[in-house]
Amino acid sequence: MQTCLVGGAVRDALLSLPITERDWVVVGATPEQMLAQGFKQVGKDFPVFLHPKTQEEYALARTERKQGQGYHGFSCFSDPSVTLEEDLLRRDLTINAMAQCVDGIIVDPFNGQADLANRVLRHVSPAFSEDPLRVLRVARFAAKLAQFHFQIADETRLLMKQMVISGELTSLTPERVWMETVKALQTQSLQVYFEVLHQIGALQQLMPEVARLFDVPQEAKWHPEGDAGVHTLMVLQAMRRVTDDVACLWAALCHDLGKGITPVSLLPKHPNHEIAGMPLVVALCSRYKVPAAVEALAVLVCRWHGDIHKANELSAEQRLAVLDGCDVWRKPERFKQLLLVCLADSQGRLGFESEPYPQLDVWQSWLASLSQVSAHGFIEQGLKGADIKRAIAQQRLSLLV
Repeated sequence: MQTCLVGGAVRDALLSLPITERDWVVVGATPEQMLAQGFKQVGKDFPVFLHPKTQEEYALARTERKQGQGYHGFSCFSDPSVTLEEDLLRRDLTINAMAQCVDGIIVDPFNGQADLANRVLRHVSPAFSEDPLRVLRVARFAAKLAQFHFQIADETRLLMKQMVISGELTSLTPERVWMETVKALQTQSLQVYFEVLHQIGALQQLMPEVARLFDVPQEAKWHPEGDAGVHTLMVLQAMRRVTDDVACLWAALCHDLGKGITPVSLLPKHPNHEIAGMPLVVALCSRYKVPAAVEALAVLVCRWHGDIHKANELSAEQRLAVLDGCDVWRKPERFKQLLLVCLADSQGRLGFESEPYPQLDVWQSWLASLSQVSAHGFIEQGLKGADIKRAIAQQRLSLLV
């Protein structure tokens, strides 16, 4: 029996990155031997066990064979005769196909260390194309490792394009697409994930609402970067500099979806793109079963970000309509998230990256002031029902002038 650390932990250690989780492979063992040592079996499709003390995952060495469509279409073979090299062969990238055994020696049959040194993301074998989820994983690794200037190998990029053309991505479940996207959103260079998917045609299949933004012009006065898709990626970067909150990041991605359906005759202007984008945000969120709270923020940002930007141009009635529409009285914290996305939207423009955004303080000041308005005093005056509601609205208006 031989136990080795495998995959991401080995890769991240060689890159001097923090190791967040450790996965182990066990060669030459049977399930019975693992159970006898106190491990708890959790895998259904293949034998995976939890260590009795650390709770880390230990998987028996295995091989895989493609039998159907999608990432579920595999049969796994686990047996004491399966070698470490055979187990590593089934992995996606060479930099993830290394192992470190108890003696400290790195087992690297596919030159992962060389690709680490050369900053290359390269698939291990043609079997890469059997699992469509790997298209998203490579895009995510490109985002995660962008700080080290990793590039996708030409042959791997070509293979990913071929996988997209084959239609294999349609077999991905919404949950897996969302899971990979969430992980990508929390990387420092999250825009790279969407750039890669767009370049190979995957974004057009998975998120056409986002893909449609590319090559759509905007008014140069407000958007020197021009392209609406480029602007969206810049907003993502600006948002990530402020937070790693998935709800804010997803809202940043979705905030301008309406620009993708602006009639050509109106370009480069995008009148009412906020309202036009709302059904697109809902459709995208529904497709990937996005959590309700995340969807709610994305829809609100899409609808109201234009008005938030124009704070000083609005009448008191319009300002109150924004606050009512955002349901700030019941969910003030969500409104603060919305304001952060608007900040990122403002700074996600060429030449505006460090510009101040006074609207943030203005809206927060109004919210703080209006939060002091209470029904209690009007009740003491003898008002009831709709009269109380009107009195509250009138007092709030007076504070917004």
